[in-house]
Amino acid sequence: MSKGPGLFSDIGKKAKDLLTRDYSCDQKFTVSTYSDAGVVLTSTAVKKGGLSTGDVAALYKYKNAFIDVKVDTESNILTTITFTEILPSTKTIASFKLPDYNSGKVEVQYFHDHATFTTAVALNQSPLVDLSATIGTPTIAFGAEAGYDTTSGSFTKYTAGVSVTKPDSYASILLGEKGDTISASYVHHLDQMKRSAAVGEITRRFSTNENTFTVGGSYLVDPLTLVKAKLNNHGKLGALLQHEVIPKSVLTLSGEFDTKALDKTPRIFGIRSRLQD
Repeated sequence: MSKGPGLFSDIGKKAKDLLTRDYSCDQKFTVSTYSDAGVVLTSTAVKKGGLSTGDVAALYKYKNAFIDVKVDTESNILTTITFTEILPSTKTIASFKLPDYNSGKVEVQYFHDHATFTTAVALNQSPLVDLSATIGTPTIAFGAEAGYDTTSGSFTKYTAGVSVTKPDSYASILLGEKGDTISASYVHHLDQMKRSAAVGEITRRFSTNENTFTVGGSYLVDPLTLVKAKLNNHGKLGALLQHEVIPKSVLTLSGEFDTKALDKTPRIFGIRSRLQD
């Protein structure tokens, strides 16, 4: 693949990952095993509130193809097949979910040194079509995406964004939800080893004149332990501790509090464990 500007979905992703990734309010346990034939088997159990769900997934790599099959407790079977380099500088992703025969989808990604393009089409009688394009370099990128409903002949979404990447910082601006929201984010690494980082994001929704400002940070205490925290202007405080208990086995503890109503609102806690054999 090329060393170009990346996909449109990458714009703003670094800030989003710092502020949302691994934060949870549920209990999740995951076990992965690897066979000599190259098959990865993953079992997941999730408990959220009084509801418990689970799934079993198998991932297999054959030459330039990845085949991922997942079966959940509701008897749904999700299959995703990813092909790389069918054509030069492309990736093709096909997915479908049974028993929903209208859930099929094909996505083609094209990578160039100065641009990337993505086309996704639903495989049904009234397909939705998603298009995105990004131009630029690994340092600065401009992009846009749009969704089109072929049945109604109308756009379901359109978004535009720009990102700037430097060795120790990252900034992005996204105009989304058909122009109703604008978000700006900034990530700065505080040391050369990138063990600590600070992030800030501000979002304005024009239809309600509502602003949301969130700040956060992460710190790698040692190669096995990561701590994260975030706080927004509505008083929501989140914290996370992630520790690799044994090689490839990670335990994550997270919590969320409403600092403006600690005596009225129940605290929300989550725990996740991921074991790999």
